[in-house]
Amino acid sequence: MNAAAQKQPAKSAVLPTYNRTPIAFTHGEGAYLYSTEGRRYLDFGSGIAVTALGHCHPHLVKALSEQATKLWHCSNIYTIPDQERLAKRLTERTFADAVFFANSGAEAVECGIKMIRHYHHTAGHPEKYRILCANNAFHGRTLTTIFAGGQAKHIEGFGPPVDGFDHVAFGNLNEMRAAVNANTGGILVEPIQGEGGYSAAPEGYLQGLRAICDEFGLLLMFDEVQTGNGRTGKLYAYEVYGVAPDIMATAKGLGGGFPVGACLANAKAATGMVAGTHGSTFGGNPLAMAVGNAVLDVLTQPGFLEKVAACGKQLHAKLRDLQKRHPRVFVEVRGLGLMAGLRCAEAVPSGDMVAKLREAGLLSIGAGENVVRLAPPLIIDDSHIAEAIAILDKVAAAWPLPAEKARATG
Repeated sequence: MNAAAQKQPAKSAVLPTYNRTPIAFTHGEGAYLYSTEGRRYLDFGSGIAVTALGHCHPHLVKALSEQATKLWHCSNIYTIPDQERLAKRLTERTFADAVFFANSGAEAVECGIKMIRHYHHTAGHPEKYRILCANNAFHGRTLTTIFAGGQAKHIEGFGPPVDGFDHVAFGNLNEMRAAVNANTGGILVEPIQGEGGYSAAPEGYLQGLRAICDEFGLLLMFDEVQTGNGRTGKLYAYEVYGVAPDIMATAKGLGGGFPVGACLANAKAATGMVAGTHGSTFGGNPLAMAVGNAVLDVLTQPGFLEKVAACGKQLHAKLRDLQKRHPRVFVEVRGLGLMAGLRCAEAVPSGDMVAKLREAGLLSIGAGENVVRLAPPLIIDDSHIAEAIAILDKVAAAWPLPAEKARATG
């Protein structure tokens, strides 16, 4: 082998389904990640809204470590005490009467989709299998959930389509009502569209969806994979809007970084979901349930969610001030609580902005509609917000605008 061949980097054996940034991290603590090169980053991406309590939260580390010395896996053909405990705690604090535990948000969404179909089948109306969804939605990467999301960039090359989903404009009640037909069984939406660009449901929209479902005998399902588990300042975003769904999928922050998903349902929606109708080998395993219970311990501490709500208001206020200072870079602030979106100007690609922020030490996430997502851990304080705003200010101030680019290249 010649010297040139020896110097070539080894080809990764990992399937290249991600456009990975060439940075690796050795460890994390609180709101910070530390790279293999020894650099510290302020993590306002949280693994795409996953590490809700920051990195290596002591209570989560203790729960996981203690459970790891006892029992890792137990089949769901047996009773798993911590699974029973977490389900009870979730139903006591939400609209739900029953919970199915999975390993991811997509799995939780698929459970809800099956539940909608099976509810109508059990009621003697198997023809009511179609689900109305919103344009620009995201519900996961499995074959079924990409067609529920309906975005062309996700479904291209994966035909024939999974049938059963119809799409209308997000926020448009007239379109939603007009799309209901004899085969419609339910409505599935995100209260705040995540991958779509942190677009929050407009005032009255979720209430209107509830009314449509009640009028036509449909089930209302919310995808709270990203909005749930404290991110909006409430345990779940539906509480902010005062609208209870029949079914809700959640994940991400529920495990604080450990794979946990859950599908919650009221007694009506859960009708017919008996032994054999659904299952998961790993869902609800003892390790996951120990961590899930530990996350809920923290989220339900007196005053914790109130602090999250206050931090969210502060972050949004600071971002609005930032946008006013740099109107040619940022044109809109979106979201709710500690899920904040900065829509970039047309001349400022959000992917480039994410890269520049990362170079400056702030981790963020790109999203649809040219939005930069900020989803910091729920344990941040004033100092973290100030640090993030300072980096955003610095990067925005240095951003070359079109005329400046022309002069630089002329």
